[in-house]
Amino acid sequence: MQPIRKALRKALILSLILTLLLPLGGVLLGVGFAIHQPAIWAVGIACLGIGFYGCPCGWAIAYGPIRSLTRIVSAVTEEHLCTVREIAAQLSLSEKEVRNKLDQCFRKHYLVGYKREGDTIILNENRAPAQRTYSAECPYCGAKFSYTAEEMRCPYCGSPIQK
Repeated sequence: MQPIRKALRKALILSLILTLLLPLGGVLLGVGFAIHQPAIWAVGIACLGIGFYGCPCGWAIAYGPIRSLTRIVSAVTEEHLCTVREIAAQLSLSEKEVRNKLDQCFRKHYLVGYKREGDTIILNENRAPAQRTYSAECPYCGAKFSYTAEEMRCPYCGSPIQK
């Protein structure tokens, strides 16, 4: 759930900043007119423009879609719903919508540790291949130890080991 929370937090901060630029621009424009400072007018107009167009875009394009995916991720990770049908019934969505949102979650790596097989979501129990270890006795100091292919030295005296 951590990756989606980070993305949601970033989108929320962006949306809030864009929302605050709208009234800030109005205030700067008014203050600039009152004290006859064209530089403050320019900043006020820029803030108004960015806030006017950016505010709805921030909420509708950045925050909203991630917020809807948060509910899907929560259903899988916290409620342990593991089929598209269960998730659709729980969230009152169509199965097609749930499949599309699950595809987005997997594409954006919001569902880490899970994989999808058809309409079922299962825990990904694949493990990384283990690193092979060897046992040896150092010909110089006589110590017995284990080593890997990357570290072919005696950990006690530092002498190189022959395979």
